[in-house]
Amino acid sequence: MSEDYFEVNRQTWNEKVKVHSKSEMYDLNAFKNGKSSLMSYELKALGDVRGKSLLHLQCHFGQDTLSWSRAGAKCVGVDLSDEGIALGKQLNEELQLDAEFVRCNVLDTSKYVKDVFDIVFTSYGVIGWLPDLNPWGKMIAERLKRGGTFYMAEFHPIVWMFDYLDGKSIMKYGYMQDDAIYEEYEGTYANQGSKMISKEYGWNHGLSEVVNALIEAGLTIDYLNEYDESPYDVLPDLEKTKSGMYATKDKLYPLIFEIKATKL
Repeated sequence: MSEDYFEVNRQTWNEKVKVHSKSEMYDLNAFKNGKSSLMSYELKALGDVRGKSLLHLQCHFGQDTLSWSRAGAKCVGVDLSDEGIALGKQLNEELQLDAEFVRCNVLDTSKYVKDVFDIVFTSYGVIGWLPDLNPWGKMIAERLKRGGTFYMAEFHPIVWMFDYLDGKSIMKYGYMQDDAIYEEYEGTYANQGSKMISKEYGWNHGLSEVVNALIEAGLTIDYLNEYDESPYDVLPDLEKTKSGMYATKDKLYPLIFEIKATKL
């Protein structure tokens, strides 16, 4: 059944790429003119990537992949969306970088990408598209060199317990809910005024599930950090903080977590 879920999501992401590439949030012109799309957490975690190989999972249309490429990494980006991969390849060519892009379901990465990497990277709104994280963790371990680093920055599982569709935050979904969550709505996070209809299947994963999927795959967790600020203004009623991040008014729960792990 999950194949059907993935197919619905693939079609939605093909539409999202067309909308997102024109959106203010992704600001493609600034990006083309040299602005990095990477956020402070990622840059701090991975530091100098010059000369390192980097696999970017669920790369959308490749802005972060190409930002790492500009920073000197040899990058491969993987995504489910045909439109995302096509735009990534186009940008790579236009910017005269040397990244590669592969269209596949992230869980099938090892079938399509045979190299092993110094770094496997993924960020923001990625694991909620996967029904089960154990095959994901296993694939990450397969694609890492011994001594290699896995790093992720992601929205906190508490964030996904809420329904935001009416512009309010209403707690509706289980922190450890196994069932797929189906949503159909007009617009997309990068352009709420868009007329596109998003049809999406997603899954909630608690922090223990994420950490244990990586541990079971043989990785050693270096750290897990939680933050009550998000680099993206994608939820209702967030307020801009002094650091330029976004936070809920009362800061009652975290918005972001990050994990760094090593394949020993």
